[in-house]
Amino acid sequence: MTSKKEKPATEAYVWVWLPGQATPVVAGRLAAHEAEYRFVYGRSYLSNRDAIPIYLPELPLTSDEQRPLNGLIMPSSIRDASPDAWGRRVMLNRTFGLKGDTLDSYDLDELTFLLQSGSDRIGALDFQASPTKYFARSTKAASLDQLITAAERVEKNLPLSPELDQALHHGSSIGGARPKALIEDGDQKFIAKFSSGSDTFNIVKGEYVAMRLAALCGLNASPVRIVRASGKDVLVVSRFDRTATEDGWYRQSMVSALTILGLDEMQARYASYQDLAEKIRHRFKSVTETLRELFSRLVFNILVGNTDDHARNHAAFWDGSSLALTPAYDICPQARTGQETTQAMLISGRHRSSQISTCLDAANHFHLDRKAAIELTAQQLRTIASSWRSVCSEADLGEIDRYFFWGRQFLNPYAFYGLQGEATVLSELADTFRQNNG
Repeated sequence: MTSKKEKPATEAYVWVWLPGQATPVVAGRLAAHEAEYRFVYGRSYLSNRDAIPIYLPELPLTSDEQRPLNGLIMPSSIRDASPDAWGRRVMLNRTFGLKGDTLDSYDLDELTFLLQSGSDRIGALDFQASPTKYFARSTKAASLDQLITAAERVEKNLPLSPELDQALHHGSSIGGARPKALIEDGDQKFIAKFSSGSDTFNIVKGEYVAMRLAALCGLNASPVRIVRASGKDVLVVSRFDRTATEDGWYRQSMVSALTILGLDEMQARYASYQDLAEKIRHRFKSVTETLRELFSRLVFNILVGNTDDHARNHAAFWDGSSLALTPAYDICPQARTGQETTQAMLISGRHRSSQISTCLDAANHFHLDRKAAIELTAQQLRTIASSWRSVCSEADLGEIDRYFFWGRQFLNPYAFYGLQGEATVLSELADTFRQNNG
């Protein structure tokens, strides 16, 4: 079906929050040139002693107009700041007044998505029509109390923030990716992720359980909590890209693994943990610890059935010269009817099967020998098994849902096929835990 579009925007000014600053400065201009978007830094930014590159090697500090690298349409570090699938559905709904599958034939150009989406986006960039005047878009984020008492507020005819109203009351009709809204509570900011009427299992509580177990396994995972709002389960995830100060909010620059690997969505199937490990060895701080953390996340994703580990679900902080892995996020067990499945990212070479044996074969890429990788996996297995019921109780996950998750998403037998030698202890542990907690 032919896509229907409004008249596209032709340029946008990129504003950035520099490290340790609570107000943005204009960095440069992004402009459409036929089939691509080119960026050029402004003179004022280049003369700013605090200026940092938006990202290297993609956008070095130079006065030249810069084309996207690797045949991309837009610099990937700028594309990272574009709204996600849910944000795009909301914008299309707002622009065209349509809902559900009808929106699939409508679209907006990338500059319009950047210019009309909310300003409190992930990372440290925003986009404006003006190079001299900055106006934050969208209303103040909803408070945590407003989220929890949303149904009561509606009954009393009290308004909700537009984002919260869309996520709570129009999520199913708009369709697309999972509904979410921004929440602010004093000196903390959160992303609220909502259940949907079309869910076939309790995705919100499943993600809560996985995220909590990740933290208990020693992963650096963003803190989460579960609340109820308007009769719906809501996962509240702490934002790690914002810091409250007396001067205002500091924003931390971030880039996705897709950007680090020099890819875009059309090339995402080529993204791999092995290649990301290579980037870590050359460009990240705390190399040994970071490689172990990434390997731990890979193993954990397989143990809990998170096959949606694509390269936008991994990210790093950028300080102008080096990278540091952000806390883990979006660890969500996926729907699964059978056993055999694959990870969204390749693990090593052309291998992506959701099996621990694949991870062990790749351990050397993460500066781990086979024995250390087996022990790391065994430790995660023990923690998941020993903490399963208590974390499920935290989430108020009923016995039916526990039965649905356990042995299907969590510790699926397929994950342990093909283990040999000393690694067979892992399949034996998994069999024992699966039977005892079922």
